[in-house]
Parts: sequence; structure tokens; C-alpha cells
Amino acid sequence: MRYERTETAQNVGELLRTARESLGLSLAFMTRMDGVTQHLEVVESVLPALFRDGMTRPQQTSFCQAIMDGKLPPVMPNVADFPEAMKLPAARIPRIRSFVSVPVVLSDGTVYGTFCAAGFTADKQLGTRDKALMDVLSRAAALLVEPDVRRRAQRAEIAERIGPIIADGGPVVLLQPIVDLGSGERAGAEALSRFPQQWGLTPDRCFADAHLIGEGHRLEILALRRAAEHLAHVRGYVAMNVSPSTLLTPECTDLLAHLPVDRVVLELSEHDPVDDYDELRAVLTPLRAAGLRLAIDDVGAGFSSLRHIVVTSPDVIKLDRSIITGLGDDAVLQVVTRSLVDLARVVGAKVVAEGVETGVDAAALRALGVDLGQGWHFSPAVSRERLRDNYAASYA
Repeated sequence: MRYERTETAQNVGELLRTARESLGLSLAFMTRMDGVTQHLEVVESVLPALFRDGMTRPQQTSFCQAIMDGKLPPVMPNVADFPEAMKLPAARIPRIRSFVSVPVVLSDGTVYGTFCAAGFTADKQLGTRDKALMDVLSRAAALLVEPDVRRRAQRAEIAERIGPIIADGGPVVLLQPIVDLGSGERAGAEALSRFPQQWGLTPDRCFADAHLIGEGHRLEILALRRAAEHLAHVRGYVAMNVSPSTLLTPECTDLLAHLPVDRVVLELSEHDPVDDYDELRAVLTPLRAAGLRLAIDDVGAGFSSLRHIVVTSPDVIKLDRSIITGLGDDAVLQVVTRSLVDLARVVGAKVVAEGVETGVDAAALRALGVDLGQGWHFSPAVSRERLRDNYAASYA
């Protein structure tokens, strides 16, 4: 099997080539030791047919493990001089006769593996100076591989955390009321995903983590399914969040096609880039013709929302909480909000304010022409059994 080297592996290969050529040996390689298997991750050899990237050997029967256990010295000019070495497979096939090995140690003291050079003939010149060179090169190799090690560890931690949520059918999905700021009547509710509190992570971060390990689309679609379960039990519309990239998947469009889309508002976050608006329109057009409403979420939190609005002509514009909090006492935020309300009127969209925390802000939003609001002033996200139809008492 041919292994395509990553940029990191290419750079490690240059270090190994330096070691092999400087020591005048036939072979140099860096291993990763996982406690059971010795993985020859990067190999520089004059005999590539015998030694190549990706080969593995049992760790316990390797020269490297015997050296780390103190059974053999790190430098062996002539392997035949060491009876313990001659018991090991490498002394017979491929008949290694000179060997030097030093550990590859990460910044936290973890031993990643080994940095080695070997020859098929004895080399009486091999000595302490050569080990010193190998030590320097192994430290350079450690600096190169450590970011990849951290990324692998991060992905493993995410997979361990997210896996049970996916296996269980997705996150818990609660509902936060979306209230008519004029009447106090609930027009709809936003379906919000909730993950284990002990994680200490926002839902956005959890979904981003899932995308990092290739499970993002799957997790988003499971959350949409959980959100869709509320449709049969609550009055008004249900707003559901989805990233543009997940929306374009066949699994997502198939799910939406089987929902009563006239009661669905699909929220696209402005934080997620849209690479192809034509493709996005092609997916949304039949759904919107069937009654689906489109919302642009987090408007005001970044720079892409205006393009989202102009290109997609949404039915709903959702103002980000960053321009809502403290609005009642901030003239600048009021001007920004009024401008976005005027824009919404031009494109024929309703305006929803997120993060409404106080009665003062709710009153200011109503005066500025904002149609709907949601936030803790009315209610946090709750189970559908706790959802009310009227929140006029919030103005009392």
C-alpha cells in the first residue's frame, strides 16, 4: 500500500534523511508506540521495498522497546555484541547489525515514539556523538508532530463525547417562544438543542465539534428530526436551525420534503459561509414554494448577513442579541436596529429580535417597529408542555 505523506510527514522525512546521510546508515525511521504496536510512521531507506511508511511490528519485540526498558543501550555499533538484541526478530530479519534509537518526547513529557537509524552491517564508528545528533533531530521531530498529536487527541475526545448523543438519536430539543411584541401572543417557537450541562459548551460549539470529526451533518439532521417531533404538539410555527452545508445534503432535503413545511421556519446562521448561492436557491425554491419560510439568523453579528439577505430574500430576519441587549438605553443600537427594520420592510421580511432580556428592551423594540421577540424576558427554552400561547403578562 502506498501512503501519501502529509506535510508533517514530509518534514519529518527530511530530518530522517539528514540522520541517515550524516550517520552513513541504510535506514532511518520515526515510530509511534501505542503500547502494543510499533508504527513506522515515516521511513527513509535505501531499500524502500523492505521498509516503507506505515509498516507495523509488535512493540514488545522491537529494539526500540528493549532500549526504552533499559535492556539494550541506545547506541549499538554491532548488534551481534548484545545477546539480548540477537534474540529479537530484527536481528534476524532484516538482519540489522548497527542501530541507534532515541525517544521522541512531546512538550508534556509524553513519549510519542522513537527516532532511529540502522544499518545492515556493523559500524564501529557509531557512538555518543551520533546519539547527540539523533537527540537534536528527535526534538525537532517532536515539535513537528505535536500539533497533529493534539488534533488527534481532540478528535478522539470529541468522538467519545458526541458518539453517545448520536447513538441516542440526537440532542434534547427544547422550545423558546417567539412572541408578537404588540399583542404578547406567541407566534411560534424556536427549537433549541441542548447538550449535557457538565460539558460547559454552547450548542454552537458542540455542532462545530461534530463537524470537526465528520459527524456534523448527521448531528444537525438528528436535531432537525427532534425539532420536527414538536410540530404535532404545538400551535404556530417551529423555527429550526441548520447550517447551509447541511441543508445541501440529500438527507436534509429529504427530511424537509416530508414535513409540513408551511409550519417551518428554517434559520440559516450568518456565521456559516455560503459557497454557492445558486445551489442553495435550487434546494430552497421547491421547499419555499410548498410554504417553507426562510430566516437569516444572527443578523448584525458579522459581515455576511447583508449578502445573505440580498441574495436569498428571506421571510424572516433575526436580529442578533449583540445589538438587542441594552437597546432601550443606547441610541446607537436603536439607529442600527431601525436601519435593519427598514431593510426588512424593503425585502418583505418580518423582524425577530433575539436575546430580549428586559421589559425596557422589549418596549424599545416595539417602538422601533420590530415585529417579534424572544428571550428570557418572556421565557427560556422549555419543554413543549411548558410552552404558553400568551405572554402579555410580561408587559404588566
